[in-house]
Amino acid sequence: MVIYLDDHELAHVHVFGDGSAKIGLVAGEKPEFVWADTMSRGEIRGAMRLVEANQPFLLRKWEDIHGGAE
Repeated sequence: MVIYLDDHELAHVHVFGDGSAKIGLVAGEKPEFVWADTMSRGEIRGAMRLVEANQPFLLRKWEDIHGGAE
C-alpha cells in the first residue's frame, strides 16, 4: 500500500499486485473501491480486506502527510 506525498484528492491508498487499485479511506466507514487496473476480482477483494483491516493506521498516515482526511 502506498500513500503518495503529492496526492491531493480525498484520502486514499494505492495497492499493487499483478496490477494496481485505488481505494478511498473514509473515517468511520468501510473503504471505498475507486478503480483497479489489471487486478483480478480476487486481488481486489484481498486489497479491500487489507485496507479495511489497516484503515485507522492508514488514515492517521494520510493525515500526517496531507494534514487531514477528507
